Amino acid sequence: MSVERITVMGIGNPLMMDEGIGIRVMEVMMGTLRFPDNVTLIDAGTMGMGILNLFKACDYLLVIDAVDGTGEAPGTVVRLSPEDLAPNQIKHSMHDVRLVDVLEAAMLMGCKPHADCIGIQIADMGAVKIGLTPDVEAAVPAAVAAALEILAERGVTATIAESPSDEGDILEAIRTFSTVRGPSQGA
Repeated sequence: MSVERITVMGIGNPLMMDEGIGIRVMEVMMGTLRFPDNVTLIDAGTMGMGILNLFKACDYLLVIDAVDGTGEAPGTVVRLSPEDLAPNQIKHSMHDVRLVDVLEAAMLMGCKPHADCIGIQIADMGAVKIGLTPDVEAAVPAAVAAALEILAERGVTATIAESPSDEGDILEAIRTFSTVRGPSQGA
């Protein structure tokens, strides 16, 4: 019996305020948690068709992204299907594609992982500025907990990291404009 290959993917643009929530959740998960070998965490940036190759090594996909227009208060964490996410997914330009479109393209390539989404209702993405609004930043622990709950439904248990990960450190350094610890500085 083969082990299900799981990908947890944060989507977003941290230069656009709350639009970066998916990446912020990945920063916390990568920096504080460890997962079994069959689980891969990815900062997918602003997505697009460039992520198609990631689906080849994936049986199940959990996407974490900012949403707008849900009618919920800023910082509300909701579980959605890719089809339910599509109308509320934030598009950056006319060239952007929705997750459901990328999944349909993956199906044409012969791979379509089962997918779930965690959406976090944004408050603002109007300015080119790094940092989440207070309500959305406060939702990060709830989004992480939602991801862990969904992964637990698939038999995945995360453990607390004994030391920060390089991936989490890199995302934090980008967000805070700080330097990343080098190997000589210890972990």
